[in-house]
Amino acid sequence: MEHYNMNLTLKVWRQKNKEDKGGFQTFQVKDISSEMSFLEMLDILNEQLINEGKDAIAFDHDCREGICGTCSLYINGKPHGEWKGNTTCQLHMRAFKDGETITIEPWRANAFPVIKDLVVDRSSFDRIIQAGGYVSVNTGNAMDGNCLPIDKNRADDSFAAAMCIGCGACVAACKNSSAMLFVSAKVSHLALLPQGEPEKRSRVMNMIAQMDKEGFGACTNTGACEATCPKEISLSNISRLNKEYLFASLTADK
Repeated sequence: MEHYNMNLTLKVWRQKNKEDKGGFQTFQVKDISSEMSFLEMLDILNEQLINEGKDAIAFDHDCREGICGTCSLYINGKPHGEWKGNTTCQLHMRAFKDGETITIEPWRANAFPVIKDLVVDRSSFDRIIQAGGYVSVNTGNAMDGNCLPIDKNRADDSFAAAMCIGCGACVAACKNSSAMLFVSAKVSHLALLPQGEPEKRSRVMNMIAQMDKEGFGACTNTGACEATCPKEISLSNISRLNKEYLFASLTADK
């Protein structure tokens, strides 16, 4: 693969805190390697700003291996950028052309208030997971797992749902800022397994209630969430969530 350097114009959202109105600022970066990751490019920009005595741009990052879901950036109008099935930290600068202008924004959702610049507060996701509670079944050790016969298709579907990293791209992509793909993935991976059976009704009821409390929008099945998810979580999980919620509602103690 050919390696090359490029000069870029960056339009970056700057916002001091949740109360600040915020706005775009324009920066120039030069001699950016096509093999850099997007976050490495932002590191270069921040070094440049610090050397100029200016405030560095705040952005979230942690593992930089596509695992943690922390690197939540809206790049040229798309969560995590142009590449499909990809987190921002896995996006490389060869996705852009020399002289290009790149617009970088934080997630846009009432339930994800901006903390500073490109960093948003996603603790609403944590509260939804907490609302789901714990698994009460004694699962034993690793060897005991082989003693629980589970249909291969159900196990595969559960594992696929469990791949959700909670980055919030589904919310950012949705015109309604819905969290249904995230919640459905968290509900599905336990609802499909026998270990999740005892609490399955209370879990889905409590998680949906918390999701609504946090102010996320409704799902209108546009599919934008699945299309932009870096782990390609299936829209079919939302159907499963609706089924689990309906069954739990009909069988709830009156």
